[in-house]
Amino acid sequence: MRKSPVVALAIVALIGGLGVFAVVNTFSGTIKLPKIGPECTVRADGEVTLDYVQMANAATITAVGLRRGMPERAVVIALATAFQESKLENLDDGDRDSIGLFQQRPSQGWGSFDQIKDPRYAADKFYASLKKVKNYQKMRVTDAAQKVQRSAYPNAYEKWADESAVLARALTGRATGAVECSVSGSPVRRGAAAAAALTEGLRLDWGKGLPRSATATEAARLTVTVSSASAGWRYAHWLVAHASATGLERVRFGNLEWHAPDGKWQAVSADGGAGTGRVVAEVFS
Repeated sequence: MRKSPVVALAIVALIGGLGVFAVVNTFSGTIKLPKIGPECTVRADGEVTLDYVQMANAATITAVGLRRGMPERAVVIALATAFQESKLENLDDGDRDSIGLFQQRPSQGWGSFDQIKDPRYAADKFYASLKKVKNYQKMRVTDAAQKVQRSAYPNAYEKWADESAVLARALTGRATGAVECSVSGSPVRRGAAAAAALTEGLRLDWGKGLPRSATATEAARLTVTVSSASAGWRYAHWLVAHASATGLERVRFGNLEWHAPDGKWQAVSADGGAGTGRVVAEVFS
């Protein structure tokens, strides 16, 4: 039977045991499928794929370390620990009374349940303990982590060392355009609300380390003035890492621009770039 050209047929298909919703457009005869693959990819002398939640937590852990003046090696150790303990997810429970990114225990003096569930507090407590470990920068990742965690599986942290090094290189700003997250669908926030969420997130993660000139302007734009390319990429990558939860649409730094639906960093013209002195973030209006 011949179909009308103005009719679109919705087909529900099961592929490999997964329900996939496909829309058949009778104008073109093509099938539009949802994107299948990792939500975030980090490339910096290696590749790591994460979901939105993991990516945001990794960026926060890194920001807290940099805010404290900790070296990149400390960030690698912290990320590897969170990978092993929680898969970079802020868990409500775990072994005995363990909770949060690092599975810290209230009964062991790490803080209250609510405190430990705050990723910034948990990361800060981890770094504070790591800083007391003599010569931790010269240790294997797993040995340094174990000095803090005192886990029943002391060698488990090492398997995350390579992935954590990739993330640390990108999130500390030593790689260019290294964090890519594709964010589709309706944004969770728009306009002033989205810009405010980004500004508040930056303030909470970076604290006094955030440049004083980080300002929200025109309701839908945030500008962070930076002193170097590495500093710029720290903030640019942090912004992309937190895009899904904030309503971020695009980020520009230097001659590159990231756009939410595509998720890639693309070259832009000199007029379209933000230059090397400022990172410009725009939210959905």
